[in-house]
Amino acid sequence: MAAHRRTRQRVAGGTTARAATAIALAGAATATGFGGTGHAEPRLTPGQVEAEVDRLYREAETATEKYNGAKEKAESAQRRLRDLQDEAARRKDRLNSAQDALGTAAAAQYRGGGLDPALQLFLSEDPDGYLDGAALVERAGSRRQAAVGRVRAQLREIEQLRGAARVEVKSLTSRRAELGRHRKTIDTKLTAARRLLSRLTPEQRAGLTDGTDRAPHSSTDARDAALAAPGPRAAEAVSYAYAKLGSPYVWGATGPDAFDCSGLVQAAYRSAGVSLPRTTYAQIDAGRRVPRSGLRPGDLVFFYSGISHVGIYVGDGRMIHAPNPSAPVRVAPVDEMPFAGAARVV
Repeated sequence: MAAHRRTRQRVAGGTTARAATAIALAGAATATGFGGTGHAEPRLTPGQVEAEVDRLYREAETATEKYNGAKEKAESAQRRLRDLQDEAARRKDRLNSAQDALGTAAAAQYRGGGLDPALQLFLSEDPDGYLDGAALVERAGSRRQAAVGRVRAQLREIEQLRGAARVEVKSLTSRRAELGRHRKTIDTKLTAARRLLSRLTPEQRAGLTDGTDRAPHSSTDARDAALAAPGPRAAEAVSYAYAKLGSPYVWGATGPDAFDCSGLVQAAYRSAGVSLPRTTYAQIDAGRRVPRSGLRPGDLVFFYSGISHVGIYVGDGRMIHAPNPSAPVRVAPVDEMPFAGAARVV
């Protein structure tokens, strides 16, 4: 203990202390980017890179599904806004026509209303005819009053449409801001994953992507899976998925040449005439839940606690899915990711 204390005392003062301080500052500058220089990234093993890239891809996929959901809502708000604007324009045209008619009637009344009705009756050569005409004018006045009432109602309806349109504009603006946030998250995660992968050799990168596709398949697998599907539409979806093997993963894509995971599922069932929601967390509720032990080709299989990934089951414990930007649409074992549930949509 005494020797340890003496060493500390010598470092605390004199030349030794100054040298130690200089070394410490140099280390701090290297570690923190002092003076504008960046710190060196820690050296990772290929296994650590794989784990980190998988994490980044999962986070990017979660953000992608949120982006897809926000995009779907934004498009819906855009359609509602367009419908409201079209209806408001139609109502405005009808209002303009009604106002023109009222203006014409008012001008005619002004031009013909110079004499008191009693005097017109006294001077008339045909009192019976005049009385008939006066009754007609009175009825016409009532119709004009009704027309005025309709114009007022049309004005109120147009203002209500404009108010609803303002609400949709606000919703659309919010959705677009949300899209921007999710897109930024996706880009950040994928950029970080690409940076990590660039630190590996081509052979190491190939080993990482090849390791995710351990399930063999042949040209007869598609036919066998289709025959085992619970119905013709599920069979058609399975056949579509097999036809898209090798297609690239592109976040936000729904085909026909590139897909993300939920985009592939949506496109496969769209080819069979079945409309599915856009996102994984909506797709899982689009059909009847089935246990893992009861899976049949065409069933949707979901992964991770946040339901952030989906594939199409094709039998024998395998699925077809769009994994991530490092791997194309492929056949893979269902057990390669944490299983979260399954749904049969037809």
